[in-house]
Amino acid sequence: MNGIINIYKEKGFTSFDVVAKMRGILRTKKIGHTGTLDPDAEGVLPVCIGKATKVVEYLTDYDKTYVAEVKLGVTTTTEDASGEVVLTRDVVYDEEKIEEVVNSFKGKYSQTPPMYSALKVNGRRLYEYAREGKVIERKSRDVFINDIKILEFNKENESFKIEVSCSKGTYIRTLCYDIGEKLECGAHMATLLRTKVGKFELKDAIKLSELEIIVKEARLENVFQKTESVLLFDKVTFGKEYTKLLENGNKILVDDSYTKDKYLVYMNDGRFVGVFKVMKKEEGIYLKPEKMFL
Repeated sequence: MNGIINIYKEKGFTSFDVVAKMRGILRTKKIGHTGTLDPDAEGVLPVCIGKATKVVEYLTDYDKTYVAEVKLGVTTTTEDASGEVVLTRDVVYDEEKIEEVVNSFKGKYSQTPPMYSALKVNGRRLYEYAREGKVIERKSRDVFINDIKILEFNKENESFKIEVSCSKGTYIRTLCYDIGEKLECGAHMATLLRTKVGKFELKDAIKLSELEIIVKEARLENVFQKTESVLLFDKVTFGKEYTKLLENGNKILVDDSYTKDKYLVYMNDGRFVGVFKVMKKEEGIYLKPEKMFL
């Protein structure tokens, strides 16, 4: 059993809960998820099964798209609706100003990870310190907002919804907090829905309850995606004369037309060999195996 399933993570489940439940549904242990979603968040969670767990690191690196509700006037300990209220401030609900501030976050911006996060400092996760009431100094880091736009305003609730396409490592609740600080009224993330991870989209995601039915009806092949089909690297195929070299995991001498960092390598009989990395040496350019799937 090898492949990737696009799961719709529902509210109340952690990403680890999803993996645990899928181990029971699919009756297999080798399962890994591709990017944590908080319990209150919903949406796309690609889950890798069997040999496909080798691609978890690649899928985690992909850009992601979210829809979030930004609630103005209230900041919380966790920067989302699950935390305790820290401060409330008056809101001047100026749609033009909100739009201007939201658009200012497009591109590269320096973001400080929240205390309630799984990042490690001095061997401990930040949320462990936070639960003890401690605030640890965190280094800010550059993230990239590919696109951000307002989907709807809700003046009555003093909130608005944004759609964000962003790089790996972006905390959407911190983005909501930062928007609130720039508006000088504070804010927190009220809701979060992840709509896309790489090639995986919300419209194709299935709930765990649906997966159970699919397994009972023996239709699992309909929801499995091939491991290599979701990897966003260029494909190259080598002739029969390279068969032994590839089967043994050797590096392949290539020419200077190989300008990308990584490639998906196939044999001439259609077999997927693995992900190969371009390596430049004095004697020439090589493709070196990074992940083998034979």
